[in-house]
Amino acid sequence: MMFLSRRVLYTALGCGLIWMPAAALVAQQNDTPQAPSQTQVTPAQVTLAQATPAPTVPAQTGPAEAAPTAGQDQNADPLKRQLSDKERYKAQRELRQELKGPYKTWLNEEVPYIISDDERKSFMSLANDEEREAFIENFWQRRNPDPDSEENSFREEHYRRIQYANDHYAAGKPGWKTDRGRIYIMWGQADSIDSHPSGGMYERPMEEGGGETSTFPFETWHYRYLEGIGENVDIEFVDTCQCGDYHFTIDRSEKDALKMVPGAGLTQYEELNHQGKQDRFKGSGLEQLGNGPMGTNDQAKEFDRIDLAAKLFAPPPIKFGDLDAALDAFSSTHKLLSGPPFPFDVRTDFVKVTDSMDLVPITIQLRNRDITFETKDGVSKGVVNILGKVTTIMHKTVQTFEDTVEVEEPSELLEKSLDRKSLYWKSLPLPPGNYRLDIAIKDVHNPDHIGIYGRALDVPTFEDDKLGASSLILADEMNTVSSRQIGSGNFIISNMFIRPRVATGLATPVTFKRSQDLNFWMQFYNLGIDEATKSNSATVTYQITDSSGTVILEKQLDSKDLGAHSDQLTVEKSLPIAGLEPGRYKVTVKIDDAISKQEIAQSAPFVVE
Repeated sequence: MMFLSRRVLYTALGCGLIWMPAAALVAQQNDTPQAPSQTQVTPAQVTLAQATPAPTVPAQTGPAEAAPTAGQDQNADPLKRQLSDKERYKAQRELRQELKGPYKTWLNEEVPYIISDDERKSFMSLANDEEREAFIENFWQRRNPDPDSEENSFREEHYRRIQYANDHYAAGKPGWKTDRGRIYIMWGQADSIDSHPSGGMYERPMEEGGGETSTFPFETWHYRYLEGIGENVDIEFVDTCQCGDYHFTIDRSEKDALKMVPGAGLTQYEELNHQGKQDRFKGSGLEQLGNGPMGTNDQAKEFDRIDLAAKLFAPPPIKFGDLDAALDAFSSTHKLLSGPPFPFDVRTDFVKVTDSMDLVPITIQLRNRDITFETKDGVSKGVVNILGKVTTIMHKTVQTFEDTVEVEEPSELLEKSLDRKSLYWKSLPLPPGNYRLDIAIKDVHNPDHIGIYGRALDVPTFEDDKLGASSLILADEMNTVSSRQIGSGNFIISNMFIRPRVATGLATPVTFKRSQDLNFWMQFYNLGIDEATKSNSATVTYQITDSSGTVILEKQLDSKDLGAHSDQLTVEKSLPIAGLEPGRYKVTVKIDDAISKQEIAQSAPFVVE
C-alpha cells in the first residue's frame, strides 16, 4: 500500500496537475489515514489528469501552509518567469548579434580584413536580413571607384584575390586565413618576391650582421609603394614548421635555423671578434641579429617595424568624412562654409598618355602662415587634410583623392618659416572631356579652418592628325630621375622630377628670384613623319620677352636632336636668369612642323624679383 501511494504521488507531481501539501506526504509515508479535509488521490484521478489536463485543485491547509502569492512562488520555473524590460532588451540584442548563414560568412570570411571597426559594429546591430542586404550593398558602393557604374571593380578584385589566396597559399587551412593570403588580399600582388622555398645556406646582408647561416623556408615581399604606409616596403614570411604555413614576422632573425645552435651560423662580426651568440639574447629587443656595425641602427628601427605591422594588418580607414560632407555641400549649393577661410592655390596641367587618356597633375600650394602649428618637444608641427573630387557635368564622380600634408619646423625657426610655402602634388589619369574639380582642405589643429576650391576642368583631346602640345610648366626644380622612380613618387612626369611654380591667383604670374634658374618643360605630339626617311622635320623655338615685347633671349632646336624618329618631342631647359632685371617676362615655346605644315605655341608669364 505504501508503494502504491508513492507511485501515485510521483505521477501526479510529474504532470504538474495536482498540488499536495507536505502534511499529506508525511501521512502517506507513515501509512496513516488522511483527514477528510485533505485531497485523496486515486489511480483513476491520475489517469484522467494525464489524459485531459485540468486545473489544479489545492488542498485545504492551515495558516502555516497557506498558498504562496505570485510574487513569492519559490517553485516557479525561472525560465518561464516574466522578464524585466532591461532583460528583454538585452536578450533581443544578443539574438540580433547571433549571425547565421551567408551573413556570418560574409562578415567573418569574406570581408574581415577590409571592414572597419565602426562598420562591423553597425552590421552587428542590424535587426533583419533586409537591413543587412542594404548594408552590404552600401559597403561595396562606398569602395567603388566608379559609383555610377553597374560593375564594381573593387569588389570583383577583392573576390579574385580571395580565390587566388585559396589556390596558392593554403596550408592545412584555407589560403585566405594565412598571413600571406591576408597580405595579398589587402595589398595585392607584390612588385617582387625573394623566395627561398627550401631554406638552406643564406648569405646575410650587412644590415642583418653578415656571415653565412642556414635558414628555414622564407619569403620577402617587396612593394615599391603602399598607400598610407610608404615607399619600399619589405614584408617577411617564415615557415618555421616547414609545413608550408608561412607566417608574418618582424623579427629578421626568426628565419635563422641555426640561431639556437652554439658556434654555428655566426655573424661576420662574431667571427672577426671571436665571440659567441650569447650577446644576441641579452636585452629585450625584438630581434636576435647579434652585434655589428649596424646593430644600434637596427635597434632604433624596431618601433618602425612594429608600426609597419600595425598598418599592414589594419583595415583601410574611411578618411576625412567631414571634408567629404563639406565638399558635397559646397559642390551642390556653391555656398561658402562658415568659419575663417583657409586660402590655398591650385595649378592643373595636362600631359598626353594615350589617344584616349591624359595625365592631369594637380599641384596645391599652402602658405605656412595659414597653417596652425602645435609645438611639442621643440618641434612645431602643422597638419592639413586634403580631399579632392573630379565629377562630370552629370555629377558622376570619376576620380577622388585624399591625403594628409604635414609641415614640421624646429620651434625656434618657426617664425622664419611662416613665409615659406608647402606643395602637395597629385597626378590623375582622365579621359578627354569636360569635368569639375572640387578640393576641400582642413587645418587639423583648427577644425573650423576649412578651405574650398571649385573650378571647371577641360581635359584636352589630342587628335591624331593635328599637332598638339602639353601644358608649359615653369618649375623651380627639375632633374632627371632613375629608372626605378619613373611612374612613381611626387612631381614625377615621365623620367623627370618637375616641381611647378604655383601662382597665387588666376591673373598673377609665378615668381622667381634672380639667384634661381628658370626651368621649363613641355611636350609636342603628332609630328609629321616622312615616309621615305621615317623621321620628323621640325624646328623648336623658345624665347623670353619682357613686358614691352622685346625679345631678351631666343634659341632654336632641330627636332632631330630631340628625337629624330618620334612623333612626340620633349623640350626641357634650365636657364639662369641672374642677368635679368626685376620685372615681368614671358617664356614662349613654339614648334614649326615642316612635314604637316602646322605650328603650335605655348606661353607662360613670370616675374623676376
